[in-house]
Amino acid sequence: MSTEWIFGYGSLIWRPSFAYVARHKSWVVGWQRRFWQGSTDHRGVPGSPGRVVTLVQEPDAVCWGMLYRIRPELADSILNELDYREKAGYTRQYIDCYIEGEPDPRRTLTYVADADNPNYLGPADDHAVVRQIAESAGPSGSNQEYLVRLHEEFRKHGIDDDHVTRLYELLTS
Repeated sequence: MSTEWIFGYGSLIWRPSFAYVARHKSWVVGWQRRFWQGSTDHRGVPGSPGRVVTLVQEPDAVCWGMLYRIRPELADSILNELDYREKAGYTRQYIDCYIEGEPDPRRTLTYVADADNPNYLGPADDHAVVRQIAESAGPSGSNQEYLVRLHEEFRKHGIDDDHVTRLYELLTS
């Protein structure tokens, strides 16, 4: 399947790190964003993982993010870079993504960290998640920065996400 569209719901929102020709606020249905993936390569280290977001299937849920249109002739190099960036547990998955004002979804590539990957941490009490985020850092920076930047981008783009907002409020209170 050719790749022309990439859906970002985490750090790709503020740091796509690839060339794109269009960017749209967008959403997927049947998925929710959760801080359930361990990061031992970006926002944590082996033995002390940070927590980053993944998509989790949930009927009737809506997850907002950014949809990037890339030039088809650059797709292979962009996907090689993203495969490396998302190497610690994420796999490519195609999902339907919606853009405001367009009735039909676009078949879109995204990266999802399923529960069967070795870095998957799964659900935990919000206080435990925030404690782990507050204490973690890795080569890409602090885990706190990841949560704060995500929350800031949501505010900037009018995106509501109860999970991220709750964690941000616990972190900053």
